[in-house]
Amino acid sequence: MRQGLFVGAISGTSVDGLDLALLEAGDPPRILAGRTYAIPTTLRATLLRLGQPVGDDLDSLGAADTALGRFIGLTVLEFLRECHVTAADVDAIGSHGQTVRHRPGGNDPFTLQIGDPNSIAELTHITTVADFRRRDMAAGGQGAPLVPLFHRCLFHSPNENRVVLNIGGIANLTLLPCDPTQPVSGFDTGPGNGLMDAWIALHRNEPFDSDGAWGTTGQVDSELLDRLCSDPYFDAAPPKSTGREYFNVAWLQRQLVFSRPAEADTQATLRALTAESIRRGLGHWGTAAQRLIVCGGGRLNRALLAELRTRIGVPVETSEDHGVDGDSIEAAAFAWLAYRTLTGQVGSEPAVTGARAARVLGAIYPA
Repeated sequence: MRQGLFVGAISGTSVDGLDLALLEAGDPPRILAGRTYAIPTTLRATLLRLGQPVGDDLDSLGAADTALGRFIGLTVLEFLRECHVTAADVDAIGSHGQTVRHRPGGNDPFTLQIGDPNSIAELTHITTVADFRRRDMAAGGQGAPLVPLFHRCLFHSPNENRVVLNIGGIANLTLLPCDPTQPVSGFDTGPGNGLMDAWIALHRNEPFDSDGAWGTTGQVDSELLDRLCSDPYFDAAPPKSTGREYFNVAWLQRQLVFSRPAEADTQATLRALTAESIRRGLGHWGTAAQRLIVCGGGRLNRALLAELRTRIGVPVETSEDHGVDGDSIEAAAFAWLAYRTLTGQVGSEPAVTGARAARVLGAIYPA
């Protein structure tokens, strides 16, 4: 297959929008365009509810799967028009969809992403690749994170050990050794924006804390922070991955029964939790890091970035400092994974997910 154009689509853990990216496959791949589209209010509310253990409802799940698939398909067509690209120019869409449940532990681990790829292929007349995570899980892996190999394409340096930090609803680290013979590794550190978003939505009816401004009006409650940090997830060794079904408002409220800080103090403490869990992850498993490159929506939270710079003893930069749009990376990664699928190349890294071996990922839905 020629190294052509691919579209990536993902609705992340925060459910704050549908991220689309246009990628030119190659070595290295090039992100040509990216944009985030608001998810319709009713659909977003349903997706948020389905992402919580108390939101189980098969009828709602099935309807949301179809509705999200249609929304992705129609939005891809709009995105292509804005990019002055025709559907015939695109080799494939790599659609991650929306994770509504991620359970990598137990006797029968599973992960579930919705956003019907049949609807996407039917509406766009573009071959669609989806269901990227379950093959890795079938091979004994966590099914996540899947972006580290793409991070290597964008940010690897032969001169220094780098770490890429993606702060979405959940935060994850990619460790990029300068030595090309060493494998890429990575893992989810814990909450990214997710708890902060949920808390401000609950108390101020706002979707996120812009620049971390509300949190800066409060003070970190050190006792609450210690209780939150005592969760065993933070010190568990990789491979590990998590989601909103674990770190959610119910998880937080179980700790708030012991004390009731002011609402802004709780927000400040959640910001500190995100920064501290990232610091711990680096301290335990990224001690050789020489530079931290931040992408994802959390890089726009200036209070959080300031806290990271205070807690972490290496330079902290954004992906834009390296010429890459931090909002487009995850969507572009699934475009790149679609390219890998259609060319028979592996898309997983066992050192990241813990799978028995690397696998070609995804299912193909022809145009």
